[in-house]
Amino acid sequence: MSRYAGANFLPGAQGLETTAPGYRIWKACIAGAISFTVHTLQEGERLDHLAGQHYGDGTLWWVIAGASGIGWGLQIPAGTFIRIPTSMQEVGGYL
Repeated sequence: MSRYAGANFLPGAQGLETTAPGYRIWKACIAGAISFTVHTLQEGERLDHLAGQHYGDGTLWWVIAGASGIGWGLQIPAGTFIRIPTSMQEVGGYL
């Protein structure tokens, strides 16, 4: 069984890929169309844990990865600056 078998997807999402949806989310963040906060990763922090803290669902880690221009990695080096979208409604418009 996949660890994402029970994943909750945003409306319009095609899966957990960070390719096309992630690129659209990233471009929208850069253009200022999606609001976000900037976070500096600390030692031991993971994107799935941050997604759980910010969205209540760790399976939405790919939204943070996409907004930050990160591929599939769940463990990113400490000190990396990432973008965490603050409005899932805004994100949903780019899926």
